[in-house]
Amino acid sequence: MTPPPPPAAPLRADCIGDSAGGLTFDVAARGNTGAALLVLRRRTAGALDGMGETVSLPLAPAAEGRLRAALPSSVSLPEGRWDAYALLSGGEPRRLVPGVTDLRSLAERTPSGLLGHVAVRIPYATRQGNLTVRSWLRAPHAEAVELRLASGGLTVGGRVYGTQLVPGADAELRARPGGGAGGEDGGGVRRVRVTGERTEFAFTVPYDGLAPGVWDLWLRPAGDAGPVVRLARLLDDVADKNPVFTFPRARVRTPHGPVEAGPYYTRDNDLSLTVSPLDADA
Repeated sequence: MTPPPPPAAPLRADCIGDSAGGLTFDVAARGNTGAALLVLRRRTAGALDGMGETVSLPLAPAAEGRLRAALPSSVSLPEGRWDAYALLSGGEPRRLVPGVTDLRSLAERTPSGLLGHVAVRIPYATRQGNLTVRSWLRAPHAEAVELRLASGGLTVGGRVYGTQLVPGADAELRARPGGGAGGEDGGGVRRVRVTGERTEFAFTVPYDGLAPGVWDLWLRPAGDAGPVVRLARLLDDVADKNPVFTFPRARVRTPHGPVEAGPYYTRDNDLSLTVSPLDADA
């Protein structure tokens, strides 16, 4: 019996980010002689194969044994996780693995906001070692630039894109459904005053008014008259903030008893607070 052929070696793709938010992929594909595509497949919950829409980019020869595809910021990439494949001539799509990644320009990027939205794409390695692109598309967007921690609360400084602050702007804390905070008495929403002007803002959340649970942070740049914008940290080169940005938690006494509270970034890099009850003797 003829032994099965050995599995094909994984295809590696080097990724470079540019200051406009675009990405360039260089795929090592020695010996390819025909048309080739870089295919991004969006993961979609509920799809039969787990995959949703696709975006195909032509792979053109860039050097000996290398093919290049460009994903400019002008190409729409809806928010989500996009798995990367190479479709070479006469073959099936092959999952890509990360090679050399240079995302320094993303960490220094400051979008103008003139388009009314912020588009962010960050390539990263999955737990299986494959290449995936995390995409965000926010219109408008509220970027959490600085978190200042104090014993009794959290001060957030940031910048809005695609809109501006007006008098009466405020921040809103929403108790996450099932997170344990709030209740039917309307206690699941808190408002705090925002200071700043034009695109820069700051506000302070006192922990002593929060019930135990998870609270998601939102910004109302125009108060009650305008949009409600989720606070997030997107404008850098870190695809998953949660294990990288960790913050100390403060112990505070509240009308609900003693709690331990602090900020964290969610799986989507949105900013939230967690408030945990403590033993009364703590």
